[in-house]
Amino acid sequence: MSMFCFQCQETANNKGCSVVGVCGKQPLTANLQDLLVYTVKGIALLRTNISEEERGKNSDLHKEIDYYITNSLFITITNANFDDIMIGDEILKGLKYREILKAEVKKLGIEISKSDVLEFNVESLDDMNEKAKTIGVLSTSNEDIRSLREIIIYGLKGMSAYYEHSNNLGYSSPEIIRFIEKGLVATLNDNLSIEELVGLVLETGKYGVDAMALLDKANTESFGNPEITEVNIGVGKNPGILISGHDLNDIVQLLEQTEGTGVDVYTHSEMLPAHYYPKLKKYNHLIGNYGNAWWKQREEFEKFNGPIIFTTNCIVPPKNESYKDKVFTTNAAGFPNWKRIKEDSNGRKDFSVVIELAKTCLPPTEIETGKIIGGFAHNQVLALADKVVEAIKSGAIKKFYVMAGCDGRMKSRDYYTEFAKSLPKDTIILTAGCAKYKYNKLDLGDIGGIPRVLDAGQCNDSYSLALIALKLKEVFNLESINDLPIVYNIAWYEQKAVIVLLALLYLGVKNIHLGPTIPAFLSENVLKVLIDNFNIGTISTVEEDLKNF
Repeated sequence: MSMFCFQCQETANNKGCSVVGVCGKQPLTANLQDLLVYTVKGIALLRTNISEEERGKNSDLHKEIDYYITNSLFITITNANFDDIMIGDEILKGLKYREILKAEVKKLGIEISKSDVLEFNVESLDDMNEKAKTIGVLSTSNEDIRSLREIIIYGLKGMSAYYEHSNNLGYSSPEIIRFIEKGLVATLNDNLSIEELVGLVLETGKYGVDAMALLDKANTESFGNPEITEVNIGVGKNPGILISGHDLNDIVQLLEQTEGTGVDVYTHSEMLPAHYYPKLKKYNHLIGNYGNAWWKQREEFEKFNGPIIFTTNCIVPPKNESYKDKVFTTNAAGFPNWKRIKEDSNGRKDFSVVIELAKTCLPPTEIETGKIIGGFAHNQVLALADKVVEAIKSGAIKKFYVMAGCDGRMKSRDYYTEFAKSLPKDTIILTAGCAKYKYNKLDLGDIGGIPRVLDAGQCNDSYSLALIALKLKEVFNLESINDLPIVYNIAWYEQKAVIVLLALLYLGVKNIHLGPTIPAFLSENVLKVLIDNFNIGTISTVEEDLKNF
């Protein structure tokens, strides 16, 4: 094998990509990402020896390392970064931090036993590629241990993504960083039992809830609570900039810098929920949302005509060069030869080069017209609580279907569109993440003025859906969240969906249906544990599933 990766839903034959990634990731890129994770594990191993008090004595350094850990894990998420040079530089940066931390630990009088993760050294990409072949996923021979370790790693990757968005807005949590380090170190420990690793998987879910709560706080305190909003999906007459990804800190800076320039701003894919926040929607030149979920970007980017900014994943390697000179990346995102927008020492970004390029471009080509509605995060739904509760009591609403998660390009995902179309008219869909693009433009009507598709926002806003369920449990005085008339039919794709799943399991949610396939990284025995304890299942046909639900 030239590589091995099975972290996403589209992995080859639902077993693993071993020649080239279905995502477009080349073997060298995959191996460099494995080595980057391994490098971060070494840093975590050293940092577990340094108390919060000691970290505070050199706070600037340790803040840098906090960011390095989460950003490096974010870089390895599916479709986030394809830039070998950038990933290689991150590995070398990590090795420098490792040596600094070694010296710090030594000063504290703590003996560190020699281990490969603390001793290996590489200089070139070739060195890194060779080293990576010895430490990748398959270096753990026991299938069940490997499965549990990878679940933890993927959960930590998703958690790191959410944490980085919070951090970019000035919000942090030493406890979350400590747990990320604990989880990373646990995957190096050959003495941990299956039972201990299962416990750590659930603990990962607990900190996943904490990370999503932190991001919810960061977003709402920075931009206000999301409001019910109609979002335009047509285009204006001015040149535009299309901003994709998830980082709201980037779009607010872009909106500030484009105001009064004659350049409009459009959201793409998971940036759609930016329209729901009061302090973002006030910008008149935030025109609307252009296009659909991430996987349609090749055809849609060509038609947009203007520059595109990736603040995070999901990047699809372009087939041709029609828009390559118009794409910019920032944060953990990267692609060979695409321009990067870096931040200054104050955390600010200068988008002037993007704005000047936009002024030379034609306005976007219209690909659709109309409006879509969203903004149903927990604060907004709870404001409608009396109306919702009355609709449940009267029988107008019989059941809620949580259809959060990810979209993807596989034909099998059409299931979710057909499922939404086939649901009885007395049901409500609760959604978050880009999975909504399978049905958020359908005319499914409303129930007493409550739209039948309630979009809470980005994938991290699955936290809102959990809060809504917990509030309903309280209102109806139920013993368990599982006694509610809620069905969980969730589509997954990458590692942020993994941490959402672990968060739901930690909250005690059972009977989750996961599709379109069960993750390849779940061994037979680990899957059995999830089935026995949480009754996790998968999907079949729309007709059969509707009958069962």
